[in-house]
Amino acid sequence: MGAWTDGRRDDPVPCREVDIGLFEITIRDGRGRLGRLHTEHGILETPALLPVINPNIRTIEPREMWDRYGIGALITNSYIIWKHEGLKNVATSDGVHKLLDYPGVIMTDSGTFQAYVYGDVEVGVEEIVEFQRSIGVDIATMLDVFSRPDMTEEQVAKCVQETIERAPASVVAAGTTMLNGPIQGGLFKHLRTQSAQGMGEFDFAIHPIGGIVPVMERHLYKDYAKIMLASIPHLPPNRPVHMFGCGHPMLFPMSIALGADLFDSAAYALFARDGRLLTPWGTQKIATLVEWPERMPCVAHLTPVEVREMEKDDRIALLARYNLEVTLAELDRCKQAIRDGTLWRLAERRSHQHPALREAFLWLSTSPHNKKLDLQLLEELVLDDRDAAKDREANPGKWENAWDWIVNSQESPRKGGEPWGGEDTISRPHIHAAQLALKQHWRPQNRDGKGREEVLIAYGTSGPWRERLSDLMARLEHHCPGLEVMIQTPIGLLPYSLEDLNPFTHIDGPQWLWRRRPNPLKVREELKHYGMGERRVILVDLLGDGIQSRALDALFEAGVLDSVSDSDVRLQSLDKEQRDEAKLRLQRRHVADKMVLLLNLKREVVNTMLKDSTFVVNRLGRVKNALLSNGTHIVSPRLTDGGLSITNGGALEIHALRTNSLPLGFEGNEKQSSVSQGPAWVVINDDAEPFVRQGRNVFHGFILGCDSWISPGKTCLLVNRKGELIGHGLSQCTSSDMQYFRKGVAVKTRGGIE
Repeated sequence: MGAWTDGRRDDPVPCREVDIGLFEITIRDGRGRLGRLHTEHGILETPALLPVINPNIRTIEPREMWDRYGIGALITNSYIIWKHEGLKNVATSDGVHKLLDYPGVIMTDSGTFQAYVYGDVEVGVEEIVEFQRSIGVDIATMLDVFSRPDMTEEQVAKCVQETIERAPASVVAAGTTMLNGPIQGGLFKHLRTQSAQGMGEFDFAIHPIGGIVPVMERHLYKDYAKIMLASIPHLPPNRPVHMFGCGHPMLFPMSIALGADLFDSAAYALFARDGRLLTPWGTQKIATLVEWPERMPCVAHLTPVEVREMEKDDRIALLARYNLEVTLAELDRCKQAIRDGTLWRLAERRSHQHPALREAFLWLSTSPHNKKLDLQLLEELVLDDRDAAKDREANPGKWENAWDWIVNSQESPRKGGEPWGGEDTISRPHIHAAQLALKQHWRPQNRDGKGREEVLIAYGTSGPWRERLSDLMARLEHHCPGLEVMIQTPIGLLPYSLEDLNPFTHIDGPQWLWRRRPNPLKVREELKHYGMGERRVILVDLLGDGIQSRALDALFEAGVLDSVSDSDVRLQSLDKEQRDEAKLRLQRRHVADKMVLLLNLKREVVNTMLKDSTFVVNRLGRVKNALLSNGTHIVSPRLTDGGLSITNGGALEIHALRTNSLPLGFEGNEKQSSVSQGPAWVVINDDAEPFVRQGRNVFHGFILGCDSWISPGKTCLLVNRKGELIGHGLSQCTSSDMQYFRKGVAVKTRGGIE
């Protein structure tokens, strides 16, 4: 696409012929994703808004949408064109792009919604698809069967089945034209899933989620979220998801966070005719306004009063532009949030601006796998959803996989601070992913088979804790080895050995968050996850001076230091050799715990690998590099997020530990635990091998298989079909993505093995 010069932008450049119909992801934040859909009329950047154009009533001209607003795609109705003789003749002879005077991507609907509004349509299943192809649309839509809210389960089931039965003929009729395969199923979860699975088996380019307009009109946003989670996880991930009829900006953040890529909107024009303005928090009537809810470019020189005095047609056109600009602005916010890794937080903020949206968000947040949000917490919330909790009690596991689908796509750790947003903070999927990983992988040390009966829990202030506790930890390591020290953070207990791990250490909020005295019941519950539920808890307040003295007093009082004299512990009595040895053990524990947590390795294997290891530290005492006894540099703790980067040497060492068979395929054993199985392997085909060995990224379409536990942002090992290590890198996707996508980067290679 060229620049807009003299009021006109250049026409789009067609994508490569071999790429037509392909979809790729460029950036992701959980299930939210920035993508590129390749078409004959340009590459459409997603998430994207497709304004609805009625070919008979053009409130805003399509050419203006392209030139002035940079809109890359729109949607019009092929059934209206087909029925209107004049429109049909122009479209048939000159093409739909000429008819609308629009150079970008054009999608057409099939008449299904007209059938819902007006009754049965007169056109046949294959006929309408063939017509769309004949007029040169970029994306056609098959004639599905709309399921109305008043239908019974049996009636909806028939709609779903009939739509699936129409799919084969529709795909054949479309030929090389990209085709929409709508998902129906009403409010019945199993029927939505059946529809998604059935339609996903055919060669569709895009999957619209249909039948949602009646749900949105009644503000049933919780049902809207349920429809998405019943459908999208069961669709091939390499096909964009289009929310049919969803054009209200208020729903964009939640929708995109749950996997939506495309939206179409007639609301910008329909609401304008009714004198209503769209905003990210709802709608407002211009009749009551003195000031603009949001000052958009089209009204920068006007007041609401002046707009109300305009001629009707001029007023409608102006309000339509206003609504369109507001809608595009919210879509841009969502895109930037994906880039920043803050999409869920944006959805969280938006949920507080409309009660029905808040209800939907709380339903999402009270997932059965979100261990923090239980019934006790629901009692504490001002707005809760006890009906949803009761529904889950009556239907255990009903939405379990859907929440896993969200959590397993999260990247953790991630860079940057984590702003506190109240109790919603702990409901964020990437927070839950971090908590779950810690509970699955971390375990207390057990020196010589002798466990301790105590655990020290420090609280009272935010990090960095190393500056406050380094001297105390050296003394404790020397005098009472094996004593576990945990730090209370606003999102849970964190082992001191992982004291710089994001997001636990980067919660930005008021100081009282850190000042809260630990709740004994919650602490005991958390300690159970680590096998320390029966240990005696010793609390130490970190706020203020004299931390070391307070900690030692508490330990003496608890009898932990009975075998050590007071002077030995309190005075600077450790000689250099003792202090260096204690610090070395702490450094080894720091690296070992990160390798267990972030590289998915077994504790015993890591301990053996790090025996007699040494470390390079910076002037602040933080480990920069870990070296084996032979001097091989294997890993480097990252200072930005508390993560861990491996080297070529480390990749070779870890690769040699593999005992699992080569994953030639993408179907993992779901019942087998993947914990401690090591970094996931990605098997690269022969064509890509020499490029990966040179350190080039791994692209979709060149992967033969991968381990089922691979996830975005995680270290993975790259091997050839013989299982030989050829590189290592960071995965950009899930195993399902690797199976289905044919374009885009799958792994960012961090090192190639020549």
